[in-house]
Amino acid sequence: MKVVAFNGSPRKDGNTSLLIRRVFKKLEAHGIECEMVNITGKPLRGCTACMKCRESLNKKCVFDDDIVNECIAKMLEADGIIIGSPTYFANMTAETKALIDRAGFVTGKGKLLKRKVGAAVVAVRRAASLNVFNTINAFFLIGEMIVAGSSYWNLGIGGRKGDVESDQEGIKTMETLGENMAWLLKKIR
Repeated sequence: MKVVAFNGSPRKDGNTSLLIRRVFKKLEAHGIECEMVNITGKPLRGCTACMKCRESLNKKCVFDDDIVNECIAKMLEADGIIIGSPTYFANMTAETKALIDRAGFVTGKGKLLKRKVGAAVVAVRRAASLNVFNTINAFFLIGEMIVAGSSYWNLGIGGRKGDVESDQEGIKTMETLGENMAWLLKKIR
């Protein structure tokens, strides 16, 4: 089994990455392969709603000049998908939103992500993270995916790089998320 995580933070090895790695640690303890894909730092365009992907049904976005089609292919191959983002002005990063929008159009018509396990991971300095959490989960739910939960919303609190390591409840939430995701994946597969 494999889980792929898409890290929407521009900070390499920042708080979002640290939280995802906590989930990975539990998944890997259950023998589940994990891969992290950093989607920022490279050009990534938003969806233009051209609907060409719905006409061709080739599992690709018509725009092939960024990493979105590579990400979609990884989603299709994986058993589980994690989407992580820091909170920017009460929302996710633009790159994370672009990925969700374009992948949603490509995979939506054929329900290509149906019954895969999804989990949101959100880093936040102080507040407004639930909008990010809910938007990621909406992507999973509209794709008929099964959303893994935890002992609290899947978020960690920290402003500066590495601060989430001091958020004991956030770390525990990520570890529980990893355990719950592993359990779900084993039940489904």
